[in-house]
Amino acid sequence: MAEQLYEVGDGVTLCAETFGDPAAPPLLLVMGLGMQMIRWHESLIDELTGAGLYVIRFDNRDSGRSTCFPEIPPPTPIQLVRRRFDPRQYTLSDMTRDTVGLLDALRLDRVHVAGASMGGMIAQTLAAEHPRRVRSLTSIMSSTGARWNGQPALRTYPLLLRRPARDRDAYIAQQVAVHAAIGSPGHPADDPIFLEIARRSYERNPDPRGTGRQLAAVLASGDRTRALQRISAPTLVIHGDADRMIAVSGGRATARAIPGADLHIVAGMGHDLPRDVWPEVLGALTAHVKSAERERSQLARR
Repeated sequence: MAEQLYEVGDGVTLCAETFGDPAAPPLLLVMGLGMQMIRWHESLIDELTGAGLYVIRFDNRDSGRSTCFPEIPPPTPIQLVRRRFDPRQYTLSDMTRDTVGLLDALRLDRVHVAGASMGGMIAQTLAAEHPRRVRSLTSIMSSTGARWNGQPALRTYPLLLRRPARDRDAYIAQQVAVHAAIGSPGHPADDPIFLEIARRSYERNPDPRGTGRQLAAVLASGDRTRALQRISAPTLVIHGDADRMIAVSGGRATARAIPGADLHIVAGMGHDLPRDVWPEVLGALTAHVKSAERERSQLARR
């Protein structure tokens, strides 16, 4: 299905797209900080639909073609350090309510949800605050929000809060610089798929200022460890041992916080999903979803 806009409540519209058989188990993909839904590339989605899943991807608020909030100024470095933001600043819970509104608009009652980075935090919050809507949770390269693990290195903030690019070439150069700084070591930043996504991202929304507001949403939400302890959905935590954006300690802390969670460490993976880790990551994800589906079926027969 082509991209469509959905009203999800509180004046927010999300852009979303679906793939595969609507009768198959639904998998909602949530992308991370400053990233548009097309970072879940169609080739990756083909692997998931080929495994028998109905896949939904969408732009979070302040990214892509979803509602942006230009009236809220991006946070300053001092505000990020102090974690004191504009009173109009939204949080991960607000972004999660957007997600619930999208599920309602798509008439999806319960879904498997997988999120990467900030998307993992939104997926975690969905499972903690709206447990009835989640069949299973997969948290990828994410964290609990605790200050003592998984925090971005301070040197990454200038990359995230960079000035808007002047044109498409400058935008792509910025994206390549970020990818080179936090991506998997040994993987070129000029990978054809990555460059294609960067070009398409500029065409969809060249203004990166929403990234600062999303970062503020993460920091304003604080330590979510206690909330994660309430999660009852079957949970898989995936993290790379070479992640320079969110250290692997963030993944370990997430797995410790969520009751019964399984932890899968991917050797050599940074803060990205290069093609050569797809078999391992998608294999673990689809096995987790199918296991949750079997358990759900068994419970229904009792």
